[in-house]
Amino acid sequence: MGNHDHHGHHQHDRSGHDNGHGHDHSHAHGHDHGLGNAHVHAPANFGKAFAIGITLNTALVVAEAVYGYIGNSTALLADAGHNLGDVLGLVVAWGASVAARRAPSGRFTYGLRASTILAALANAVFLLVATGAIGWEAILRLREPEPIAGVTVMVVAGIGILINGFTAMLFASGRKDDINIEGAYLHMAADAAVSLGVVVSAALIIWTGWLWLDPVTGLVICAAILWSTTSLLRSSIDMSMAAAPRGTDLAAIRAFLLARPGVAAIHDLHVWPISTTETALTCHLVMPAGAVDAFLMETAQLLKTSFRIGHTTLQVETHPDNGCALAPDDVV
Repeated sequence: MGNHDHHGHHQHDRSGHDNGHGHDHSHAHGHDHGLGNAHVHAPANFGKAFAIGITLNTALVVAEAVYGYIGNSTALLADAGHNLGDVLGLVVAWGASVAARRAPSGRFTYGLRASTILAALANAVFLLVATGAIGWEAILRLREPEPIAGVTVMVVAGIGILINGFTAMLFASGRKDDINIEGAYLHMAADAAVSLGVVVSAALIIWTGWLWLDPVTGLVICAAILWSTTSLLRSSIDMSMAAAPRGTDLAAIRAFLLARPGVAAIHDLHVWPISTTETALTCHLVMPAGAVDAFLMETAQLLKTSFRIGHTTLQVETHPDNGCALAPDDVV
């Protein structure tokens, strides 16, 4: 796949070494650490957001646990458990963002960038587990409704709405560029929704005396959280399996490479995520006349600007059968 430096583009041309097989191995390495300058700095920019979010939500967990116990509100206790799961999720996501900035070393030739993918997957799992706990508690409460300290629950849950809503806004600007940041955003937005549900149900219980409203509201909130988490879970699983990032048009990339001057055929085209913001591509180009550095640099640059692929490695072959092509099933 070639080594990656930090200088925009690094070219290798070894066309003089055809090893007697009538092909050369020229490699183009296009480098852009992230999908644009704004993306590479996402971990640094969101460091303060993670610190603020973890601090505020840890305080909220303690408050909800204490007052949930005092007010005999299992809903508030469940909300505390949900927030605790999200605090752990934020810690994991922050740690992954910091790890992603470490330089490559040893066997980790891409550094620890892939940890952002693992963190996004962990966040989705945390959210699903927390939602399952809330749903179970709601079912128990539906079977045996209990009186709650309505006003206390409303006040504490109302504070939860403010804290979670504020924390979600800290991550809102980066959610479209990085599913790791999207995971943090969804956690906080889901927490705000849960807290809102607790406030509404407590208010209605005070007004009507219908204790069953609390668990029913909890189940509705669980369904909404599960729906919102589906996309994050699917994306993070796909990325962990080295699938091309969602939105990548492989057919268009193949057509682009085939249309490049001098390219007779291509094979072994692979596109995969290095991290939640960085995409890599490798491909073998069959070019009977060979290629020069300018062609390789231009191709890598066009792949970056047109398809948001920041790490490109191209191998040029003068003969279509060089002994390293894979089976037809592997040809894209």
